[in-house]
Amino acid sequence: MAVRHRLIERPVADVWAVLADGSRYGDWVVGTSDSHPESGAWPEVGSSITYTIRLGRWSVSGSTTVRRREKPNVLELEVDSGRLGTARIAVEIRPWGENALVIIDEHPLRGPGGTLHNTVVDALIQLRHRTMLARLADVVEHSPAPRAAV
Repeated sequence: MAVRHRLIERPVADVWAVLADGSRYGDWVVGTSDSHPESGAWPEVGSSITYTIRLGRWSVSGSTTVRRREKPNVLELEVDSGRLGTARIAVEIRPWGENALVIIDEHPLRGPGGTLHNTVVDALIQLRHRTMLARLADVVEHSPAPRAAV
């Protein structure tokens, strides 16, 4: 199991606004591109988005399904990357003063990642999380603050 956290210098609502926008998934999730809705209204439980994972000339389609949502603090996802397998990714957003502490907890469920899961795989996931949290912070911190509901 790989767990990593990062302080994002914006309120919880601003982080949630980015997570709740399925079209921005590829902006912060490492390795994905071309994200778009697949079913349901993201991030409702059971909704999903599809995307492409590209590594050089190689690419594979994947999908992510919302398994649990407690707006604006918890989003749990099941990622299905085809031949690469599936994984559970839990994102928790905690208030930290005026800012948000984001905690990502990921572990493989099925497929090669689940079968071969060990400390080396966790170390690779940690590196991915470091980049993913940096990208999420950049997207949130450089996005205009969401307007308050009227």
